[in-house]
Amino acid sequence: MVPRPNRDDREALTAERARSASRDELLTYVYNGSEEVLFALLENPLLDEKNLLLLLERKDLPGKLLDSIAKQKVWMESYPVRLRLVRHPHTPRILSLRLIKQLYLFDLVNLSLLPQVPAELKRIAEEIIVSRLAQLPLGQKLTLARRGSGRVAAALLAEGVTQIIPLVLDNAFLTESHVLKVLSREGVAPGVVGALASHAKWSYLYNVRMALVRHPLTPLARVLSFIPDLTLRDLAELQHASTLTPSLREYIRNEVEIRARRRPRPAS
Repeated sequence: MVPRPNRDDREALTAERARSASRDELLTYVYNGSEEVLFALLENPLLDEKNLLLLLERKDLPGKLLDSIAKQKVWMESYPVRLRLVRHPHTPRILSLRLIKQLYLFDLVNLSLLPQVPAELKRIAEEIIVSRLAQLPLGQKLTLARRGSGRVAAALLAEGVTQIIPLVLDNAFLTESHVLKVLSREGVAPGVVGALASHAKWSYLYNVRMALVRHPLTPLARVLSFIPDLTLRDLAELQHASTLTPSLREYIRNEVEIRARRRPRPAS
C-alpha cells in the first residue's frame, strides 16, 4: 500500500504550488489558512496588488507576514498597501508608527475612529491631523468638524472660526471633557463661549454651566439664567472666583445669602 502524505507534506506541496501559481490561480491561495502557504505566495512573482490587497483584508494574518510584505520595496510604493498595513490589527507597532505619517488627511481621520486600532495609534493620528489644521482650507476644516474625532473637533473649536463652531458643537464624538478643556484655555474666542452658552445640548450640562459662569466672556444674560440651577455649595465657591466681575460677584453673594436664609433649620 502506498503511504498517504502527512499534513506537513501536503502543506509543503500546497506552498510550492502557491509559489508558482499562475495569475488566475492566485486567488485560490489568498485565503489559505497555512502560514507556510501564505509566505510562499508572497514569493510568487505574479502576485499583483489586487490579490495582495485582498490578502491584507484578512484580520488573521500574523505580524511576521505583514512585516515581510513591508520589506518588499515594490509593494511599499503602493499607497493602498501602506494604508492597509497601518490599519491591520497585527502590524508590528514600529512599522505602523513609521507608515502612519505617510497617510492622507481623511485616511488619518478614518483610522482615528476605527474601534480595532490601538489607542496609541489613534492618538498619533489625531496629533498629525491637529498639526496640519493651520494649513488646511476651510472646506476641509468644515468636513473635519463633522467627521473628526472628539480631539480633532475640540482643536477646531478652539480656533474659533465662525462657520466651523456650530458644526463642531454637533459633532457626535465631542465630549463634555473636550468642551471643558476648550473653555479652560486662555484666549478662547468670544464666539466659542457664546455658542456654548446658547447651545441646546452643551449649555444644559451642569459642569459646562459652571465653567460658563466662571468664564468672563459668557454673556451676562446666560450667566444669570444658569445661576438658579446651581447648588448653594457651588455658588458659595463661585463667589470667590477671580474671573467674575464685581457686580456678578455681588449678585452671586446675594443669591447665596437668600438661599441660606431659606434653608430649613435642623430641628432642635
